[in-house]
Amino acid sequence: MLELHITSTNDEGFGVANHEGTRVLVAGGLPGEALVAKITYVGRRESFANIIKTLKASPDRNPSPACKMGRACDGCGLMQMRYPAQLTWKKGLVTRQIRKFPSLSDAVIHDTIASPSELGYRNTAKLVVAGKNNDPVIGIYRRNSHDVLEIADCNLHHPLINKVVKAAKAGIKKGKVQIYNPKSEMGLLRYLVVRVAEQSNKVMVVFVTTDEGYNEMHHLAKFIQQAVPEVAVVAQNINTSTGNVIFGHKDRSITKAQTLKAYIGDKSFNLSPHSFFQVNSGAARIIYEKVREFARLTGKERVIDLYCGIGGISLFLADKAREVVGIEVVDAAVADATANAAMNRADNCSFEAGDAVHLIDEIGQEGGADLIVLNPPRKGCDEKVLKSVAAIKPQRIIYVSCSPETLARDLDILSRLGYKTLEVQPVDMFPQTVHVEDVALLEKA
Repeated sequence: MLELHITSTNDEGFGVANHEGTRVLVAGGLPGEALVAKITYVGRRESFANIIKTLKASPDRNPSPACKMGRACDGCGLMQMRYPAQLTWKKGLVTRQIRKFPSLSDAVIHDTIASPSELGYRNTAKLVVAGKNNDPVIGIYRRNSHDVLEIADCNLHHPLINKVVKAAKAGIKKGKVQIYNPKSEMGLLRYLVVRVAEQSNKVMVVFVTTDEGYNEMHHLAKFIQQAVPEVAVVAQNINTSTGNVIFGHKDRSITKAQTLKAYIGDKSFNLSPHSFFQVNSGAARIIYEKVREFARLTGKERVIDLYCGIGGISLFLADKAREVVGIEVVDAAVADATANAAMNRADNCSFEAGDAVHLIDEIGQEGGADLIVLNPPRKGCDEKVLKSVAAIKPQRIIYVSCSPETLARDLDILSRLGYKTLEVQPVDMFPQTVHVEDVALLEKA
């Protein structure tokens, strides 16, 4: 037990203190606080601690956080912070990463735009099923372990997700469904994936299993649908691998309905079990509208939407562009995007599956593009992709990122390829957590 003074927070939301030359990271500690903390882990360079007692509290501390599981669950690294302070913290995180590069010193970094909802915003949950069938545990892995932490009433989840989790636990017990054990590699049910379409209040449930388990899954599906009538789609995914990848390659529908219809703004999307869809629809709309604002389209432009997923940004730009071409490496996502364009009557949208560099080079030979939108996964863009994008010489590039670190790195590379970053807009897609989305606008120098 130590008395510690928190001097700052790190990029993962831990309070930082120094004790006799050792850096101590305190879960939930805020700058300016004096705390009594208990050391939970001692490392060579830094140690970790949990708060036992607050001696002097920060004015940014939330006096009544929505969740009391902060010590056990590290999913919400900022839950202890008042929401306006979270928005300021996220701007600071983005600013630190961007200002590491002299090439980005002139970029304007705006204040973080708040999420429309601070709690209950997550429309999707991918949860681990563990324990025994007479005492199932459904939740998430604790940091750096295979222990599963139960989160039956997560405050970030849409309430219907929590209802489905409770029903699934009861159904597993009643049906004596065998739960997969990664150590023995025995058992049937591995993961529970739940997705909510907020406007229709309909739910999709996907059981990820090691085998067909036809009877068990049908009975479990029926039990959940009776307990939660909003469940409209139930599917099964069979994953025979022994790793931590959630989905396998084989799918089976349990209900007649196979897709869920969801909306972002006035655009509709058909979601299949594998579809990537933003987990916070309200914040996704803000991001897509910010992209449309930065694009300043007049109706004459050809747009490339790289890493287009199921076509969200493409559809938001289609109304104002001459043509939108979406590129995505996943075939199933391209099929979803094509169907979504047809459903929204976006006749000027087309989608192609394949290697980004190869397809960009082809588009360059076919007349190029006026605007390129980049929306890569957390690891950012490969430098070859950035070089291919710059070679087309679009007037503008818009970069949407979920990682300030890889965003800053890629914006610096683009600066050397002739593109100046004018402004960066952080958007809070994930309130209570340390994650933040950014939309950056670049113009050809």
